[in-house]
Amino acid sequence: MNPARAIGLKLISVTLFVVMSALIKAAAEHGVPPGETVFFRSLFALPVILVWLGATGQLGAGLRTGDPMGHLWRGLVGGTAMGLNFAALGILPLPEATAIGFAAPLLVVIFAAMFLGEKVRLFRLSAVALGLVGVVVVLSPRLSAFGGDRMDAAESLGAIVALAGAAAAALAQVFVRKLVQTERTSAIVFWFSVTSTVLSLFTIPLGWVVPSVWDATMLVAAGLLGGVAQICLTSAYRFAEAGLVAPFDYASMLLALVIGYFVFAEAPTPVVLIGAGLIIAAGVFIIWRERQLGLERGRARKGVTPQG
Repeated sequence: MNPARAIGLKLISVTLFVVMSALIKAAAEHGVPPGETVFFRSLFALPVILVWLGATGQLGAGLRTGDPMGHLWRGLVGGTAMGLNFAALGILPLPEATAIGFAAPLLVVIFAAMFLGEKVRLFRLSAVALGLVGVVVVLSPRLSAFGGDRMDAAESLGAIVALAGAAAAALAQVFVRKLVQTERTSAIVFWFSVTSTVLSLFTIPLGWVVPSVWDATMLVAAGLLGGVAQICLTSAYRFAEAGLVAPFDYASMLLALVIGYFVFAEAPTPVVLIGAGLIIAAGVFIIWRERQLGLERGRARKGVTPQG
């Protein structure tokens, strides 16, 4: 265990993911469609992942799988989530899209109970309810803008797309929870990039464009950064417990606020900040409770009381 190293890797991954989102947002504002963006993001993450697998001696394990259909479904749902999130980035301010995306961990709790039979007790249900209130707070100005001018209506639709992306991302995590029971993490990371790359090609009839040199550079950079970020994220959980590392996900909100303000001239509204605060608080409560339950299970296995 090396908590400092784990936190450092997590913060690097969070920073790279936010920068990646900013690059994708910039390309989307120049007319690059979401499906094409998914292709670049997934394809150019592959070389980084392959180098990492080779350097760590996991190349054979990363290419080997005993559940190809599981990877296909995870890629289909995860690729859909990526496309929806990228579409939302092209419409909404970066901080707002980031805040709505935080709904995914809350929905994972619900979906895991529905599809995996995981027990959800009152504390976690209360935290999920608090987080969903935060989501409603963030969405409320957008939903009330339906029927307004074209820009307001587009941003309202963007908010719905962002929420759908969060739901799809949560469902993808349910597939990952099933896959980790039989598959190595390296295989899950590798085959997700492969399947999402291939599946993104089916969006060509929806209208891909020939990107400018600058847009292509941003898209390639987004793919490379996404690959490095995924490796840092995966590695972070090798050096510390998830309960310690996971809360640093929410540093992305601060980074999104900074980048949104200085790069895209997007000032967050008080409503977005309040809603984001509620969502983050709920997420931290859930992570804290998971860690407490993990400690209690560990003490039970050792036959030790909470007092030692």
